[in-house]
Amino acid sequence: MTDAVRTLISKAMADVPDVQPAEAFAPSNIALSKYWGKRDKARNLPLNSSISISLGDLGSHTSVALSPTDKDEVTLDGETLDPDSAFAARTLGFVDMFRGDKHLPLLVQTRNTIPTAAGLASSASGFAALTQALCAAFDLSLSGTDMSRIARLGSGSATRSLWHGFVKWSKGEAEDGSDSHGIKLDHRWDNLRIAIIPVDKGIKPQSSRDGMNHSARTSPLFPTWPAQAEKDCAFIETAILERNFDALGPRVEANALAMHATMIAARPPLAYLTEKSWSVLANLWNARDNGLSAFATMDAGPNVKLVFEENSTSDVLSVFPEAQVISPFSDHAQAPS
Repeated sequence: MTDAVRTLISKAMADVPDVQPAEAFAPSNIALSKYWGKRDKARNLPLNSSISISLGDLGSHTSVALSPTDKDEVTLDGETLDPDSAFAARTLGFVDMFRGDKHLPLLVQTRNTIPTAAGLASSASGFAALTQALCAAFDLSLSGTDMSRIARLGSGSATRSLWHGFVKWSKGEAEDGSDSHGIKLDHRWDNLRIAIIPVDKGIKPQSSRDGMNHSARTSPLFPTWPAQAEKDCAFIETAILERNFDALGPRVEANALAMHATMIAARPPLAYLTEKSWSVLANLWNARDNGLSAFATMDAGPNVKLVFEENSTSDVLSVFPEAQVISPFSDHAQAPS
Protein backbone atom coordinates (compact mmCIF):
# COMPACT_ATOMS: atom_id res chain seq x y z
CA MET A 1 0.00 0.00 0.00
CA THR A 2 1.34 3.44 -0.84
CA ASP A 3 1.81 6.08 1.85
CA ALA A 4 -0.97 8.34 0.54
CA VAL A 5 -3.56 5.54 0.46
CA ARG A 6 -2.40 4.12 3.80
CA THR A 7 -2.95 7.54 5.41
CA LEU A 8 -6.32 7.94 3.69
CA ILE A 9 -7.64 4.58 4.88
CA SER A 10 -6.17 4.78 8.39
CA LYS A 11 -7.85 8.15 9.00
CA ALA A 12 -11.18 6.84 7.76
CA MET A 13 -10.85 3.66 9.84
CA ALA A 14 -10.21 5.47 13.13
CA ASP A 15 -13.68 4.66 14.52
CA VAL A 16 -14.84 1.75 12.41
CA PRO A 17 -17.84 -0.19 13.74
CA ASP A 18 -18.47 -3.86 13.08
CA VAL A 19 -18.45 -4.87 9.42
CA GLN A 20 -21.90 -4.68 7.89
CA PRO A 21 -22.99 -6.50 4.72
CA ALA A 22 -22.70 -4.16 1.75
CA GLU A 23 -22.91 -4.31 -2.00
CA ALA A 24 -22.10 -2.00 -4.89
CA PHE A 25 -22.19 -1.79 -8.66
CA ALA A 26 -19.61 -0.13 -10.89
CA PRO A 27 -19.83 0.18 -14.66
CA SER A 28 -17.16 -1.05 -16.99
CA ASN A 29 -15.55 1.66 -19.06
CA ILE A 30 -13.99 1.97 -22.49
CA ALA A 31 -11.03 4.32 -22.80
CA LEU A 32 -11.51 6.81 -25.62
CA SER A 33 -7.92 7.89 -25.05
CA LYS A 34 -5.77 5.09 -23.72
CA TYR A 35 -3.65 4.49 -20.65
CA TRP A 36 -0.69 2.26 -21.52
CA GLY A 37 2.44 2.68 -19.43
CA LYS A 38 3.30 3.60 -15.83
CA ARG A 39 5.60 6.15 -14.24
CA ASP A 40 5.36 4.27 -10.94
CA LYS A 41 4.40 0.59 -10.93
CA ALA A 42 3.94 0.26 -7.16
CA ARG A 43 1.47 3.16 -7.05
CA ASN A 44 -0.13 2.38 -10.43
CA LEU A 45 0.60 5.89 -11.69
CA PRO A 46 0.23 6.44 -15.44
CA LEU A 47 2.58 8.14 -17.86
CA ASN A 48 -0.32 9.99 -19.46
CA SER A 49 -3.87 11.06 -18.70
CA SER A 50 -6.82 9.21 -20.26
CA ILE A 51 -10.56 9.60 -20.82
CA SER A 52 -13.24 6.93 -20.80
CA ILE A 53 -16.94 6.43 -21.35
CA SER A 54 -18.93 4.06 -19.13
CA LEU A 55 -20.87 1.10 -20.49
CA GLY A 56 -24.20 1.59 -18.76
CA ASP A 57 -25.41 -1.55 -17.00
CA LEU A 58 -22.40 -3.63 -18.06
CA GLY A 59 -20.00 -3.96 -15.18
CA SER A 60 -19.53 -5.60 -11.78
CA HIS A 61 -21.83 -6.25 -8.82
CA THR A 62 -19.81 -6.95 -5.67
CA SER A 63 -20.91 -7.73 -2.12
CA VAL A 64 -18.84 -7.88 1.08
CA ALA A 65 -19.83 -9.54 4.37
CA LEU A 66 -18.29 -11.40 7.28
CA SER A 67 -17.48 -14.93 6.22
CA PRO A 68 -19.77 -17.59 7.76
CA THR A 69 -16.89 -20.10 7.70
CA ASP A 70 -14.28 -18.02 9.57
CA LYS A 71 -12.16 -18.20 6.42
CA ASP A 72 -11.87 -15.83 3.48
CA GLU A 73 -14.13 -16.80 0.60
CA VAL A 74 -14.18 -15.29 -2.88
CA THR A 75 -16.79 -16.14 -5.48
CA LEU A 76 -16.95 -15.08 -9.12
CA ASP A 77 -20.20 -15.46 -11.05
CA GLY A 78 -21.44 -17.96 -8.47
CA GLU A 79 -18.30 -20.13 -8.39
CA THR A 80 -16.23 -20.36 -5.21
CA LEU A 81 -12.58 -19.80 -6.12
CA ASP A 82 -9.43 -21.38 -4.76
CA PRO A 83 -7.87 -18.73 -2.45
CA ASP A 84 -4.60 -19.17 -4.34
CA SER A 85 -6.15 -18.47 -7.75
CA ALA A 86 -5.06 -15.26 -9.43
CA PHE A 87 -8.46 -13.57 -9.09
CA ALA A 88 -8.95 -14.50 -5.43
CA ALA A 89 -5.38 -13.62 -4.43
CA ARG A 90 -5.62 -10.22 -6.10
CA THR A 91 -9.00 -9.58 -4.48
CA LEU A 92 -7.87 -10.56 -1.00
CA GLY A 93 -4.64 -8.59 -1.33
CA PHE A 94 -6.79 -5.53 -1.99
CA VAL A 95 -9.08 -6.35 0.97
CA ASP A 96 -6.01 -6.44 3.23
CA MET A 97 -5.57 -2.69 2.73
CA PHE A 98 -8.74 -2.22 4.78
CA ARG A 99 -8.45 -4.87 7.48
CA GLY A 100 -4.67 -4.78 7.90
CA ASP A 101 -3.42 -7.55 10.18
CA LYS A 102 -6.77 -8.03 11.93
CA HIS A 103 -8.35 -11.48 11.81
CA LEU A 104 -11.46 -10.50 9.89
CA PRO A 105 -12.44 -13.23 7.40
CA LEU A 106 -14.68 -11.91 4.66
CA LEU A 107 -16.96 -13.28 1.99
CA VAL A 108 -16.49 -11.34 -1.26
CA GLN A 109 -18.90 -12.15 -4.06
CA THR A 110 -18.60 -10.66 -7.54
CA ARG A 111 -20.88 -11.04 -10.50
CA ASN A 112 -19.79 -9.57 -13.81
CA THR A 113 -22.28 -8.61 -16.50
CA ILE A 114 -19.36 -8.36 -18.92
CA PRO A 115 -16.84 -11.13 -19.76
CA THR A 116 -14.01 -11.38 -17.23
CA ALA A 117 -10.43 -10.70 -18.44
CA ALA A 118 -11.45 -10.42 -22.11
CA GLY A 119 -10.25 -6.89 -22.73
CA LEU A 120 -13.56 -5.29 -21.75
CA ALA A 121 -12.36 -3.63 -18.53
CA SER A 122 -13.85 -6.13 -16.10
CA SER A 123 -10.96 -5.53 -13.67
CA ALA A 124 -11.75 -1.80 -13.75
CA SER A 125 -15.39 -2.28 -12.80
CA GLY A 126 -14.46 -5.09 -10.41
CA PHE A 127 -12.05 -3.06 -8.28
CA ALA A 128 -14.27 0.03 -8.42
CA ALA A 129 -17.22 -2.00 -7.13
CA LEU A 130 -15.04 -3.73 -4.52
CA THR A 131 -13.76 -0.38 -3.27
CA GLN A 132 -17.27 0.99 -2.88
CA ALA A 133 -18.53 -2.18 -1.19
CA LEU A 134 -15.61 -2.24 1.28
CA CYS A 135 -16.06 1.44 2.11
CA ALA A 136 -19.76 0.81 2.79
CA ALA A 137 -19.05 -2.36 4.80
CA PHE A 138 -16.57 -0.53 7.02
CA ASP A 139 -18.80 2.58 7.10
CA LEU A 140 -16.07 4.83 5.70
CA SER A 141 -17.24 8.27 4.63
CA LEU A 142 -15.00 8.77 1.60
CA SER A 143 -15.64 10.85 -1.50
CA GLY A 144 -15.68 9.42 -4.99
CA THR A 145 -12.28 11.03 -5.53
CA ASP A 146 -10.82 9.28 -2.50
CA MET A 147 -12.31 5.95 -3.55
CA SER A 148 -10.86 6.48 -7.02
CA ARG A 149 -7.38 6.87 -5.48
CA ILE A 150 -7.85 3.59 -3.60
CA ALA A 151 -9.35 1.68 -6.56
CA ARG A 152 -6.33 2.70 -8.66
CA LEU A 153 -4.16 0.32 -6.63
CA GLY A 154 -6.29 -2.64 -7.71
CA SER A 155 -6.51 -1.64 -11.37
CA GLY A 156 -5.40 1.61 -12.94
CA SER A 157 -8.51 1.82 -15.10
CA ALA A 158 -10.68 1.37 -11.98
CA THR A 159 -10.05 5.06 -11.27
CA ARG A 160 -12.48 5.75 -14.13
CA SER A 161 -15.21 3.25 -13.11
CA LEU A 162 -16.50 5.09 -10.04
CA TRP A 163 -18.89 7.12 -12.20
CA HIS A 164 -21.17 6.85 -15.21
CA GLY A 165 -20.53 8.95 -18.30
CA PHE A 166 -17.22 10.53 -19.27
CA VAL A 167 -14.38 10.29 -16.76
CA LYS A 168 -10.86 11.65 -17.05
CA TRP A 169 -8.00 10.00 -15.19
CA SER A 170 -5.54 12.79 -14.50
CA LYS A 171 -1.99 11.41 -14.55
CA GLY A 172 -1.00 13.76 -11.74
CA GLU A 173 2.45 15.04 -10.86
CA ALA A 174 2.82 14.23 -7.15
CA GLU A 175 5.27 11.48 -6.29
CA ASP A 176 2.84 9.86 -3.85
CA GLY A 177 0.03 9.74 -6.41
CA SER A 178 -2.35 11.89 -4.39
CA ASP A 179 -3.33 13.91 -7.49
CA SER A 180 -3.74 10.88 -9.78
CA HIS A 181 -7.43 9.97 -9.74
CA GLY A 182 -10.62 9.99 -11.75
CA ILE A 183 -12.49 13.21 -12.47
CA LYS A 184 -16.08 13.00 -13.67
CA LEU A 185 -16.64 15.24 -16.69
CA ASP A 186 -20.04 16.85 -16.34
CA HIS A 187 -20.82 16.72 -20.04
CA ARG A 188 -23.67 14.66 -21.45
CA TRP A 189 -23.77 13.46 -25.02
CA ASP A 190 -27.15 11.79 -25.08
CA ASN A 191 -27.02 10.58 -28.69
CA LEU A 192 -23.55 9.05 -28.40
CA ARG A 193 -23.52 5.29 -28.77
CA ILE A 194 -21.02 2.50 -28.16
CA ALA A 195 -21.24 -0.89 -29.87
CA ILE A 196 -19.37 -3.97 -28.69
CA ILE A 197 -18.43 -6.33 -31.51
CA PRO A 198 -17.77 -9.70 -29.82
CA VAL A 199 -14.69 -11.43 -31.15
CA ASP A 200 -13.57 -13.66 -28.30
CA LYS A 201 -15.12 -13.72 -24.80
CA GLY A 202 -12.42 -16.01 -23.43
CA ILE A 203 -9.62 -15.00 -21.07
CA LYS A 204 -6.84 -13.24 -22.96
CA PRO A 205 -3.45 -14.99 -22.97
CA GLN A 206 -1.57 -12.12 -21.30
CA SER A 207 -2.87 -9.67 -18.69
CA SER A 208 -2.94 -5.97 -19.44
CA ARG A 209 -0.46 -5.38 -16.63
CA ASP A 210 2.08 -7.83 -18.05
CA GLY A 211 1.50 -6.63 -21.60
CA MET A 212 1.98 -3.02 -20.58
CA ASN A 213 5.27 -3.78 -18.86
CA HIS A 214 6.51 -5.80 -21.84
CA SER A 215 5.64 -3.00 -24.29
CA ALA A 216 7.34 -0.34 -22.18
CA ARG A 217 10.44 -2.47 -21.78
CA THR A 218 10.96 -3.70 -25.34
CA SER A 219 8.99 -1.72 -27.94
CA PRO A 220 11.06 0.82 -29.93
CA LEU A 221 7.83 2.77 -30.53
CA PHE A 222 7.03 3.15 -26.85
CA PRO A 223 9.24 6.20 -26.05
CA THR A 224 7.08 8.45 -28.25
CA TRP A 225 3.77 7.06 -26.99
CA PRO A 226 3.21 9.00 -23.70
CA ALA A 227 3.55 12.49 -25.22
CA GLN A 228 1.29 11.64 -28.16
CA ALA A 229 -1.23 9.97 -25.84
CA GLU A 230 -1.34 13.10 -23.68
CA LYS A 231 -2.02 15.23 -26.77
CA ASP A 232 -4.72 12.81 -27.87
CA CYS A 233 -6.35 12.99 -24.43
CA ALA A 234 -6.50 16.80 -24.54
CA PHE A 235 -7.86 16.73 -28.11
CA ILE A 236 -10.54 14.17 -27.22
CA GLU A 237 -11.59 16.12 -24.13
CA THR A 238 -12.08 19.24 -26.28
CA ALA A 239 -14.10 17.24 -28.82
CA ILE A 240 -16.32 15.99 -25.98
CA LEU A 241 -16.81 19.52 -24.62
CA GLU A 242 -17.81 20.69 -28.11
CA ARG A 243 -19.79 17.51 -28.93
CA ASN A 244 -17.82 17.42 -32.17
CA PHE A 245 -18.10 13.86 -33.44
CA ASP A 246 -16.15 14.61 -36.63
CA ALA A 247 -13.18 15.44 -34.39
CA LEU A 248 -13.81 12.77 -31.77
CA GLY A 249 -14.23 9.64 -33.87
CA PRO A 250 -11.04 9.71 -35.98
CA ARG A 251 -8.83 10.61 -33.00
CA VAL A 252 -10.32 7.85 -30.82
CA GLU A 253 -9.51 5.29 -33.51
CA ALA A 254 -6.04 6.68 -34.18
CA ASN A 255 -5.19 6.63 -30.47
CA ALA A 256 -6.23 2.98 -30.13
CA LEU A 257 -4.28 1.91 -33.22
CA ALA A 258 -1.20 3.76 -31.97
CA MET A 259 -1.37 1.88 -28.67
CA HIS A 260 -1.64 -1.46 -30.46
CA ALA A 261 1.24 -0.48 -32.74
CA THR A 262 3.50 -0.13 -29.70
CA MET A 263 2.48 -3.66 -28.66
CA ILE A 264 3.03 -5.19 -32.08
CA ALA A 265 6.47 -3.56 -32.26
CA ALA A 266 7.47 -5.09 -28.90
CA ARG A 267 10.07 -7.84 -28.94
CA PRO A 268 8.74 -10.46 -29.11
CA PRO A 269 5.54 -8.97 -30.58
CA LEU A 270 2.45 -8.65 -28.42
CA ALA A 271 -0.77 -9.04 -30.37
CA TYR A 272 -4.09 -8.85 -28.54
CA LEU A 273 -5.93 -8.31 -31.83
CA THR A 274 -6.73 -11.54 -33.65
CA GLU A 275 -7.42 -12.33 -37.28
CA LYS A 276 -11.12 -11.85 -36.56
CA SER A 277 -10.43 -8.48 -34.90
CA TRP A 278 -8.67 -7.29 -38.05
CA SER A 279 -11.56 -8.63 -40.16
CA VAL A 280 -13.98 -6.49 -38.12
CA LEU A 281 -11.76 -3.45 -38.68
CA ALA A 282 -11.53 -4.15 -42.42
CA ASN A 283 -15.34 -4.36 -42.63
CA LEU A 284 -15.63 -1.10 -40.70
CA TRP A 285 -13.18 0.74 -42.93
CA ASN A 286 -14.94 -0.55 -46.05
CA ALA A 287 -18.32 0.55 -44.66
CA ARG A 288 -16.88 3.94 -43.77
CA ASP A 289 -15.70 4.37 -47.36
CA ASN A 290 -19.35 3.89 -48.24
CA GLY A 291 -20.64 6.51 -45.82
CA LEU A 292 -20.85 4.88 -42.38
CA SER A 293 -19.93 7.35 -39.64
CA ALA A 294 -18.44 5.05 -36.98
CA PHE A 295 -14.97 4.58 -35.55
CA ALA A 296 -13.23 1.78 -33.68
CA THR A 297 -11.43 1.50 -30.39
CA MET A 298 -9.80 -1.57 -28.84
CA ASP A 299 -8.39 -2.05 -25.37
CA ALA A 300 -5.93 -4.82 -24.47
CA GLY A 301 -8.02 -7.62 -25.89
CA PRO A 302 -9.47 -8.90 -29.17
CA ASN A 303 -12.93 -7.34 -28.95
CA VAL A 304 -13.68 -4.26 -31.04
CA LYS A 305 -15.81 -1.37 -29.84
CA LEU A 306 -17.41 1.22 -32.13
CA VAL A 307 -18.17 4.86 -31.36
CA PHE A 308 -20.96 6.54 -33.30
CA GLU A 309 -24.05 8.72 -32.94
CA GLU A 310 -27.62 7.53 -32.63
CA ASN A 311 -28.56 8.30 -36.23
CA SER A 312 -25.98 5.75 -37.41
CA THR A 313 -27.36 2.89 -35.31
CA SER A 314 -29.28 1.12 -38.07
CA ASP A 315 -26.31 1.40 -40.44
CA VAL A 316 -23.97 -0.05 -37.80
CA LEU A 317 -26.33 -2.97 -37.16
CA SER A 318 -26.70 -3.66 -40.88
CA VAL A 319 -22.92 -4.13 -41.12
CA PHE A 320 -22.49 -5.75 -37.69
CA PRO A 321 -25.77 -7.48 -36.76
CA GLU A 322 -24.02 -9.18 -33.83
CA ALA A 323 -23.18 -5.81 -32.21
CA GLN A 324 -24.42 -4.94 -28.73
CA VAL A 325 -25.37 -1.26 -28.78
CA ILE A 326 -25.05 0.72 -25.55
CA SER A 327 -26.45 4.12 -24.69
CA PRO A 328 -24.03 5.41 -22.01
CA PHE A 329 -26.25 8.26 -20.87
CA SER A 330 -29.43 6.35 -20.19
CA ASP A 331 -30.65 6.74 -16.63
CA HIS A 332 -28.52 4.81 -14.13
CA ALA A 333 -28.11 4.67 -10.39
CA GLN A 334 -26.24 7.57 -8.88
CA ALA A 335 -22.49 7.10 -8.57
CA PRO A 336 -20.49 8.56 -5.66
CA SER A 337 -19.96 12.31 -5.54
